[in-house]
Amino acid sequence: MVVRRIGHVHTAGVPGRHDLDDSQELNYPAIMRALKETGYAGFVGQEFLPKGDVAEALAAAYRLCDV
Repeated sequence: MVVRRIGHVHTAGVPGRHDLDDSQELNYPAIMRALKETGYAGFVGQEFLPKGDVAEALAAAYRLCDV
């Protein structure tokens, strides 16, 4: 199945919209894998407020989402 009608996916973790890690209710690796498996090639917006170093949090989010 190829998704052709969705051009943007937006996520925001709970609680607090913090780092994309296992402290959030969303399973980010599973979300990214599912998007890839559908053939999705659009944008993914990850709303989050880093708890620590911003550059480190962005690098970690990039690695997590680069499936």
